[in-house]
Amino acid sequence: MKILQITDTHLFGHVAGRLRGVETDSSLRNVIEDAYTRVPDYAAILVTGDLVQDDNSGYLRFRSIFGTSLKPVLCIPGNHDDLDAMRLELNAPPFQICGDHKIDDWQFIMLDSYHPGHVGGTLTSGELDRLDRTLRDSPAHALVCLHHHPVAIGSQWLNNIGLSNTTEFWRVIDAHSHVRAVVWGHVHQPYDAYRGAVRLLGTPSTGAQFLPQSHGFSIDNRPPAYRFFELHPNGKIDTDIQWVSSLAAARFAAL
Repeated sequence: MKILQITDTHLFGHVAGRLRGVETDSSLRNVIEDAYTRVPDYAAILVTGDLVQDDNSGYLRFRSIFGTSLKPVLCIPGNHDDLDAMRLELNAPPFQICGDHKIDDWQFIMLDSYHPGHVGGTLTSGELDRLDRTLRDSPAHALVCLHHHPVAIGSQWLNNIGLSNTTEFWRVIDAHSHVRAVVWGHVHQPYDAYRGAVRLLGTPSTGAQFLPQSHGFSIDNRPPAYRFFELHPNGKIDTDIQWVSSLAAARFAAL
């Protein structure tokens, strides 16, 4: 089974909206054109937060891009999102916001780590209970998805705005041996490591990237990107980042 992950699309209501020098709408469209060409047999699209850039009209633009998808579009909120507005505008298939979604031998558990008034995230006791209950109720291989990173990633400023209650989160994860990976957005850069048998995966943005290993805020010059997964019945995960050249993005924007 193949899955596409995109994250941190940061859309505006206006097609020409730009963030950190990138026109986010055309950049996203270029990324998904590349993804659909390279992985035409994908089973779902996973979107790990910051669909919009503090602009609720951006959800209409998101819907215009993905609303005709024949595959599920699984979404979670980030710190620039408004969950109520997301639910209002993305309230029917192919969209699903949070909850869990099962495909074949795998389940995707989508958590809301948005913390109102904060850039960093937290998981409420209700979300932690739901995570624990969902994992107890199904032995399927689990991909746990949230916006904020639950581990330190080597950048001081990003570590200060990750998930705040990591101890409670990992206590739940550690109690369930069928969790295969934890996947997030937010960091605008790739991350791939292990915590015991659990794979830890951060994914770059469909727009601008942050410079890895930086003490303070710094923009990288790497192009937009997405992640693709191949999930096997035995729980094995094959995954990689696909970078989409900025020149290609510029050509697409000019069409």
